[in-house]
Amino acid sequence: MLAINNIEVVYDKVILVLKGVSLQIADGSITTLLGANGAGKTTTLKAISGVLRTERGEITKGSIEFNGERIDGLRAHQLPELGIAQVFEGRRVFEHLTTEENLIVGAHVQRDSRKMHDGIERVYGYFPRLKERRHQQSGYLSGGEQQMLAIGRALMSVPKVILLDEPSLGLAPMLVAEIFGIVSQLVMAEKLSVLLVEQNATMALDVAQHGYVMENGRIVLEGSADALRANSDIREFYLGLNEVGSRKSYREVKHYKRRKRWLS
Repeated sequence: MLAINNIEVVYDKVILVLKGVSLQIADGSITTLLGANGAGKTTTLKAISGVLRTERGEITKGSIEFNGERIDGLRAHQLPELGIAQVFEGRRVFEHLTTEENLIVGAHVQRDSRKMHDGIERVYGYFPRLKERRHQQSGYLSGGEQQMLAIGRALMSVPKVILLDEPSLGLAPMLVAEIFGIVSQLVMAEKLSVLLVEQNATMALDVAQHGYVMENGRIVLEGSADALRANSDIREFYLGLNEVGSRKSYREVKHYKRRKRWLS
């Protein structure tokens, strides 16, 4: 459904951030993009959603295709109408608006008021807590509730693909498990495709079908979620497990040296 073909991204015309990135997102599946801070994961999402231009970035090489049509030349506001929605890192709800008003903003591409109302009720079906707080200013919601709202707002545009950036950031483990469970449910019920950027590799590989590992602006490894979970490098460097299954210390994981064969 979505294909990124050997793209390079440059900021301020001099800083090369993505260096020939290629990946594919299959229809009706969750694909995860793993990597440390600064690897280029969020930049990859912004390249897809057209947000790069607002940050003085541009795609200087390669192409991005959605259902066989190139979209890398489109503006950010055109992507939701095609069926691509992004949930940004840090949630970014409109804090002065109520929960329901945030959802209405997400439906700006929906011109049928009845369909918009149905969309709101569908979101409340997935996130009952939001319905309880529908008239509350979103700035007073908890972090988990704001993340639910950010996902629900993206659903209001009736997307085919959701770009989901660090949904676990700053949330308690139980809330993370709840949100990831709902995302998996959405993929099946709404026939969505999800590109999930996540540093919590364990959780990401539990819900994804396929994954990519990014380092220094390049894809260095890809495979099925099961294959990545079993890979000794992934187990050691991202899951914090050594060969016999015991957890390594934080200091050991933090200061690891990646095997050069990954970049060969």
